[in-house]
Amino acid sequence: MLLGVFVLFRVGGCDKHPLTDYRPLDQAGMWSSNVEELKKLNTSDLEVAQLVKLKQSGISDDTCVSLTADAHQHQHQFASADSAVNLGRAGYAEPVILEIAKTDQLDSISGDAVVLKLVGLSDSANDWILHRRLKGQRTMSSAEIGRLKNTGLTEKQILERINEGMTDAQADREAYVREATRNHSGTGFQRVHGRRR
Repeated sequence: MLLGVFVLFRVGGCDKHPLTDYRPLDQAGMWSSNVEELKKLNTSDLEVAQLVKLKQSGISDDTCVSLTADAHQHQHQFASADSAVNLGRAGYAEPVILEIAKTDQLDSISGDAVVLKLVGLSDSANDWILHRRLKGQRTMSSAEIGRLKNTGLTEKQILERINEGMTDAQADREAYVREATRNHSGTGFQRVHGRRR
């Protein structure tokens, strides 16, 4: 009989969250229809707290629901509100945030993606680099991209180097050489010829 009760609990789902308090979402301004969607997703109290953070930062209800659904598809709870909020504040649109979430890389990619925005490349260049990262293609870090840009390389030259598969180590060496050359330009010894009396 005990075995039957145990099996019933396992089949019934110990992962269910029947006592989740959804009132904070209502207080944060989420539409009741979206709260109902989250109930269908069996959202936990932890996830509700994460979603309240998203709502308070201006993320839409639909994106909140989609982020939760994507996390559940990847077999975990949604716990990446800070990463999503940081991406939004850096200027990434919600469709881009959702695209990152679909690959389950919100936490792993958000920091570097925020720095990439600060480097000052065009939106199309940022999108191209971000898509390479999402596909797992070799792309140097945003810090190295910024270093190369600061040494005077154009956006086109940087993108060419990324496309050729330049590693962080190679970028570091090139940036070092370019910085050294820049820092020593015009400092060579020159003989000054004065007038003879």
